[in-house]
Amino acid sequence: MPRAIENFDGQRSAAVRFGFYGTDSATGEPAIGSVKQLIPDGDTINISLRPGENIGVRFLGIDTPEKRLPIPGGDPNAFVSLTNSDWVEFLDDPFKHGSPFTESLTNHILAQVAGGGAAQNHHKHGDSAEDELERLVAADVEEYLQAGLIQGQKEFEFFVRFAFEIMDGFGRFLCFVNRNQPDHNVPSDRPLDYNTRMLQSGQAAPYFIWPNINPFRARGSILNAVFAPGTANDVAQSDPKLREARQMVRQARQAEIGIYDSAAPLRLQAFEVRFLSRQHPPRRWVIDLSKQDDILVHPQNYYTIPNAEDRLFINPEHLPLFIQAGWVRQEAPI
Repeated sequence: MPRAIENFDGQRSAAVRFGFYGTDSATGEPAIGSVKQLIPDGDTINISLRPGENIGVRFLGIDTPEKRLPIPGGDPNAFVSLTNSDWVEFLDDPFKHGSPFTESLTNHILAQVAGGGAAQNHHKHGDSAEDELERLVAADVEEYLQAGLIQGQKEFEFFVRFAFEIMDGFGRFLCFVNRNQPDHNVPSDRPLDYNTRMLQSGQAAPYFIWPNINPFRARGSILNAVFAPGTANDVAQSDPKLREARQMVRQARQAEIGIYDSAAPLRLQAFEVRFLSRQHPPRRWVIDLSKQDDILVHPQNYYTIPNAEDRLFINPEHLPLFIQAGWVRQEAPI
């Protein structure tokens, strides 16, 4: 059962909201059979609003491989497994009938799928991400059970923290999620939120969308969240949470775990499969967090920023705020 969503007070920004929610299954059934019922994939979890009713929560700041999406040219409301033969055939040759993207982005995608098997690769990593999130939540539930803090899974609660955007186009909350643990030390040291733990395990890629991550989400207003040209790397390095998340990604890549497995790394980013599914070019502009320049990288040039943890995506509706602050658009795709 949820408690009221509240505003932080004191030194915390009123723009940061949070709430406490119980567990529920992905089917909306009031009875809980297992943690697996709560988790449809590696970056989504289902929480209970009241008995028998649930809503999906999409984790902010991360992106995990897709397991099912509409097939390009098919029913846009029919989510089909990437193991389906139509998906396998499409990703083996995604531009057989032409490309809606720039030549350079088309070539980038073709390089990622060369040799075939991209659909199977993506789905396999999607399964791994889902398994990891299930493991993390199940371990937290078991710890609470062993400590006597709950009597059953249905008493387990999630702490969810909102940012600027509250809901996505699928009706899911957009949140940072953790186990609800009011006392930092009970039953053990409070762990990192699930979003960050998924980055740490290498099972999720960073997907930083302004202003939904630190430090931007903690600003009093969206106008205050806009930062000056020539300061991106300073901002990224100065914020502890963002710095930690980016470092965890680099460590996972160096360790060759999860999506960075050297034997079978993730070949297409999840958002790349999504825009291939829609057959529509990416629309978010990008700031390179590794630099101190004033350039808003064109949406179809995102891949020119090599490391995902250095990409800060800007929605097109927010672009005028950055231009007003002095940022300069790349006028044409490469």
